[in-house]
Amino acid sequence: MRRHSGPRERSEFDQKTLDVRRVARVVKGGRRFSFRVTIVIGNKNGKVGVGIGKGADVAIAIDKAMHDAKKSVILVPITKGSSIAYDVRAKFGSADVLLRPAREGRGLVAGGPVRLVAGLAGIQNLTGKILSRSPNKLNNARATIEALKKLAAK
Repeated sequence: MRRHSGPRERSEFDQKTLDVRRVARVVKGGRRFSFRVTIVIGNKNGKVGVGIGKGADVAIAIDKAMHDAKKSVILVPITKGSSIAYDVRAKFGSADVLLRPAREGRGLVAGGPVRLVAGLAGIQNLTGKILSRSPNKLNNARATIEALKKLAAK
């Protein structure tokens, strides 16, 4: 077991928990339960990432999710008006997301995972729409990340 000496260093990223699920696997004696945690991290200055972690309890799962999210951080180009440059649409699994730039002062007009990912990326003016009927928060967050990746590619 590792021992930490002194206070933990402050991470450059803010984190928000998107989803906590109790998952089960069936074994000979019955069901074994574990937890799956989905976390979104961002520095509110163009860097954002989504990660998942599984563990016997929520604290372990959160640590694993943080580590996974840090590995998947992307850099998002943000305009002077704290928005994105142009319309972008992306799909991940059955989740389909459309992101549109908004004029300054409009705010973040988006729901659920799209709002969380865009907010932690530092985007303040954006209109987002989940086009699919998928209620899956993880896939909607990943579709949003894919859309933001398209902005960085061009």
